[in-house]
Amino acid sequence: MSVLMRSVSGIRGIVGDTLTPTVLTNHVKAFLEVTGARKVVIGRDSRPTGDAIVSYVSGLCRLAGADVIDVGLATTPSVELYVTRLHADAGIIITASHNPLEWNALKFLDQKGIFLGPDEVKELFAIADSGKFIYPDYRQMGTVEILKDADAFHIDDTLAIPFIDVEAIRAKRFKVAVDAVNGAGSYIVPRLLEKLGCEVVRVNCTPDGMFPRGPEPIPSNLVDLGKAVCDHHCAVGFAVDPDADRCALVDGNGVAIGEEYTLAIATESVLSKKKGPVCVNLSTSRMTADVAEKFGVGFSRAKVGEVNVSLQMMKEGCVVGGEGNGGVILPALHYGRDSLVSAALVLAWMAENNGGPEKFKAEHPSYAMPKKKFPLGDKPVKEIFSAVAKDFSDWTADTRDGLWLGKDKSFVHVRASNTEPVIRVISEAPTEAEAEELCARVEAKIK
Repeated sequence: MSVLMRSVSGIRGIVGDTLTPTVLTNHVKAFLEVTGARKVVIGRDSRPTGDAIVSYVSGLCRLAGADVIDVGLATTPSVELYVTRLHADAGIIITASHNPLEWNALKFLDQKGIFLGPDEVKELFAIADSGKFIYPDYRQMGTVEILKDADAFHIDDTLAIPFIDVEAIRAKRFKVAVDAVNGAGSYIVPRLLEKLGCEVVRVNCTPDGMFPRGPEPIPSNLVDLGKAVCDHHCAVGFAVDPDADRCALVDGNGVAIGEEYTLAIATESVLSKKKGPVCVNLSTSRMTADVAEKFGVGFSRAKVGEVNVSLQMMKEGCVVGGEGNGGVILPALHYGRDSLVSAALVLAWMAENNGGPEKFKAEHPSYAMPKKKFPLGDKPVKEIFSAVAKDFSDWTADTRDGLWLGKDKSFVHVRASNTEPVIRVISEAPTEAEAEELCARVEAKIK
């Protein structure tokens, strides 16, 4: 039997194994008790189990006395935006993001449309584990509203972002390719790009939930998108994950340049219009730090996890930030990672600079950043961290989220995943050899 994964973003597991009706019931009821929500937005990605889980969760909310707004097939950032746009008290997203097809999950949002904080999550899990709930009688049962074409809200609000010169983008008449992995972004991402005047080549944009490639938008999964960019002479290719909160780029030569470039380009696009602090997570490339330094603005790092970055951005008044896995957060719209915002900001940069991602890459320092994961074996995580720290004793250490070690223009970040039973190791250095050597040193302490 697999393990139910529980973290600040919610719960996720294999449907019928660890994600069961009982698990759903306990956690949804606990969520409603913690938030006090009486109006809840619910959306889902395209997984085959999503529709059934939406019906079940919607019924639970109504039986608990909460009204439901069902937005149907929707990206994670869309649901985050709709919570505030529709004046709801909370949101539930049914999506397992980059996990394989047999998985599904519940992501819990508060009234601000962001994930619950650590203290709220701790309370939620404690209530869920108790299994003790009180339900109102039939006279207090909630209602359900089916919202048609909820995508229009997200598209229109994205086009209204002041940092995005819509007319300048339209004037370029870009030809672009989109790979939505047959997920929640299959309709909305191409629609946004067409509104921006782009000719769109669709790759894997049938939202049947049958992922034709690996769900994560990493270079090894983007062969078809790269081919489409070359075959159709596109200026850029956009790849999203199943719930479309992450966006990776393929340049005009058909090369998947890596997820880290999305945030770096988007950050430069914003800072060229409005200066202000930038916040990223501990695992993000220093490319974004270089951009912040170029514009003379503050730069900070937060723990990995969308909510951790969002809360630190709120505290520091950041104008842009996010996570290097292709997740751009733009407070001017909302405090969630958003692939629509990512694509629009990249196109705005391209229109202003008369070039694609390859131009940005040529004009900025580059770094090698291998991202690896290893099965979490019998060795205790604390023992692994202690051994790694000893090996890197002359490096600056940050223990807020696993173990982050930095020196000069290099770093290595070792942490237990919140979403998979693995240890993640990310290293970065000016050369591939240096970065791989850092990973190898850590791997030796894991095994």
